[in-house]
Amino acid sequence: MRTLFVSDLHLCAGRPQSNRVFFDFLEHEARSARALYILGDLFEYWVGDDDLDDTFNAGIVAALAKLVASGVPTYLMHGNRDFVIGEAFARASAVTLLPDPTMIELDGNATLLMHGDTLCTLDLAYQAFRREARSQIWISALMRQPLAERKAAVAVLRRRSEQEKRAKPAEIMDVAPTEVEATLRRYGYPRLIHGHTHRPARHVHRVDGHVCERWVLADWYQGGSYLACDESGCHAVHLKAD
Repeated sequence: MRTLFVSDLHLCAGRPQSNRVFFDFLEHEARSARALYILGDLFEYWVGDDDLDDTFNAGIVAALAKLVASGVPTYLMHGNRDFVIGEAFARASAVTLLPDPTMIELDGNATLLMHGDTLCTLDLAYQAFRREARSQIWISALMRQPLAERKAAVAVLRRRSEQEKRAKPAEIMDVAPTEVEATLRRYGYPRLIHGHTHRPARHVHRVDGHVCERWVLADWYQGGSYLACDESGCHAVHLKAD
């Protein structure tokens, strides 16, 4: 049986095509998996578990709960767009929340799972914002706002982020090779699977005489994609939208 990995789906009501691909994926490919890991940015944005009753959000939650009920354990790691997903979401969807990073044993191979944004250390402005936004003070201040105000504030942040990205050199928004090597060394030279950069590829790193495989997951803006791993190794599978 295969273990499946996805990331950066950025699901939202405004992307019906990606949503259809995701629901179909849960009904078919994921249903026969040993487990499904979602490594961040399941949603385009998430402003709090008090938004679970939203029609779109409730549909995603129900689809995940159905998959878990069918016997497929499903794990969710926070991304940079949905890091305030909490225990109420986990209970409703039956997923298991994972810390970033998480080490697992996969078919005899030590495998490190990350969202991937902490590897992009050349983007100093983003890392500074990330540290602020992940602080309990920042999160508490956000969650004290009414739901509508939170959504408006997140919309402003998203527009500002898109403007800033257009002004940044592309290379600083990718992973920093030195940070990747330091991470592989810190965790004992595992296989590494992550998302965030939207640059799907298989990389091979040679660190201190160890050969380490790094898989970067694709985003779901154009159709969908998942990584399937079993005892023979890993390979990427692309899903086409109708």
